[in-house]
Amino acid sequence: MLSALDYGWAALAALAAGLINAIAGGGTLITFPMLTALGVPPIIANVTNSVALCPGYLAGAGAQWRDLQDQKTRLRWLIPAGVLGGAVGGLLLMVSGEQLFRNLIPYLLLFASALLAAQDPIKRWVTTRFASRGTGNLDERWSTLPIALGAVYGGYFGAGLGVIMLATLGITLNDTLVRLNALKQLLSLAINLAATIYFVIAAPILWPLAGVMAVGALCGGAMGGRLAQRIRPTVLRYTVVAIGIGAAGHYLLR
Repeated sequence: MLSALDYGWAALAALAAGLINAIAGGGTLITFPMLTALGVPPIIANVTNSVALCPGYLAGAGAQWRDLQDQKTRLRWLIPAGVLGGAVGGLLLMVSGEQLFRNLIPYLLLFASALLAAQDPIKRWVTTRFASRGTGNLDERWSTLPIALGAVYGGYFGAGLGVIMLATLGITLNDTLVRLNALKQLLSLAINLAATIYFVIAAPILWPLAGVMAVGALCGGAMGGRLAQRIRPTVLRYTVVAIGIGAAGHYLLR
């Protein structure tokens, strides 16, 4: 049974995650370890976290809606791939069982931390690759399979999903970073929603905790939008990376 103080800690973690996601990304590396530290079993912590952070993905996609208006052909291919992959990832989480997921946690955290640390080089690579070519018309069907595979990871755990989506889109599509980033936001929303819908049907979710965290994440996102010009994203990002590595080390020692 969680206490009022536990709910307070979870809300603060979600507030920090919303702020971090708005500025640098990697908020799950804050909220997931917090939930397990409060005694929430890992799978329940993961699915509750996924539900709680959905409003943040929705806000991010809405903020870049104008950059998606002329990408409807791509969306017709990529959204179904993302939804299918997210649902499969959620299914794998449920059938893998608590013990296997618990054993994978440190490696998932290390993988997510590495992705977050590589975010700037990935963005620079995408920008450099397409700077001289502008928007292009590579067939979005080339992106379908890699997006679906990345979505399976997103449905299973989710930390670092945005980096995976951006790297995949950068490799398979010829476009500007701004437009690819908008596409990444909507795909992340679709993947997370697909997993969340499956979790609502098949998984035990701590709804009061998810509600408190959702409010915290929204408030954090609003704060992050205002502070984005005052805080150096690189410093914040590597702080989160350090937290993720520390949490992974803790799980390995346990």
